Amino acid sequence: MQIKNRFFWVAAIAGLVLDQLSKLWVVNNFELTIPPQTIPLWPGIFHLTYVTNKGAAFSLFSENGDWLRWLSLAVSLGLIALGFWVSLANRWEEAGYGFILSGALGNGIDRLLAGEVVDFLDFRLIQFPIFNLADVFINVGIGCLLLAAFRPKRDSQ
Repeated sequence: MQIKNRFFWVAAIAGLVLDQLSKLWVVNNFELTIPPQTIPLWPGIFHLTYVTNKGAAFSLFSENGDWLRWLSLAVSLGLIALGFWVSLANRWEEAGYGFILSGALGNGIDRLLAGEVVDFLDFRLIQFPIFNLADVFINVGIGCLLLAAFRPKRDSQ
């Protein structure tokens, strides 16, 4: 039996597992404190810092972000349907949508179960907001889709 959109499912499952395992590790090994507990891996540049976020990216909508759990669910269901019923054009497109699904599901699971998302990747050199692997995978997925959009159509696989 041939699996439709194989790279989609590999990216979605691998990304979701890595995201959830990394968050579980953080929750089990850090205390949620104010100020946040942090471990400098490269002091002043990259730290692991445990915070939670009730909102979207960069804490947007954190005051009234309950609707984000339903948005995550809707996006995830739409992407799952895409993976089952649409033959995606190439591997970059498959991986792109799969990574976006892994990120939407990863943060969506957090929102549904806890009402907030676990964040811990802290790049201090550029004062970037703290984020998680689900956020990384969404951005990797967007990058894959951009590559797919600019690839010649005759080189489909």
